[in-house]
Amino acid sequence: MTDKIGSVATTGSRRKPVAQDHTDASDLKRSELARLTGCNLETIRYYEGVGLMPDPPRSPAGHRRYGAAHVQRLGFIMRARELGFTMEEIRGLLGMVDRGSHTCADVERMGRRHLEVVRAKIRDLEAIEATLASTIEQCSGTSTPDCPLLDALAR
Repeated sequence: MTDKIGSVATTGSRRKPVAQDHTDASDLKRSELARLTGCNLETIRYYEGVGLMPDPPRSPAGHRRYGAAHVQRLGFIMRARELGFTMEEIRGLLGMVDRGSHTCADVERMGRRHLEVVRAKIRDLEAIEATLASTIEQCSGTSTPDCPLLDALAR
């Protein structure tokens, strides 16, 4: 059994993989955390604002300082988002981890529910693809103003 899920198609929001060696991830500024993880700076602020990321300690000058635990947590959140988990689902997963109250069965149930949502979305996308493909097939590709695709959209 592997301990790491392989890469999936991403939305492009993650420019590079989260660093696997967090030894260089101590006492980071928010901009350094963003650069290290490939997460947008505003997204980090958002995750802090909604409570997914804990408030980091501050330097004597009042600057936020992030450590390896923040890098790891942000990586968890980013990976969960890539897999399509909602913010509430991520909050639930992180809550279980933070409380240490999770079992593999609990997490599996959440994962299976999410998988069913993903499969339903795939079915919907396949139906959209079939409809779009058959409608485009009806297009003549000529300079005539009559267009089956526009007609289908106007219905």
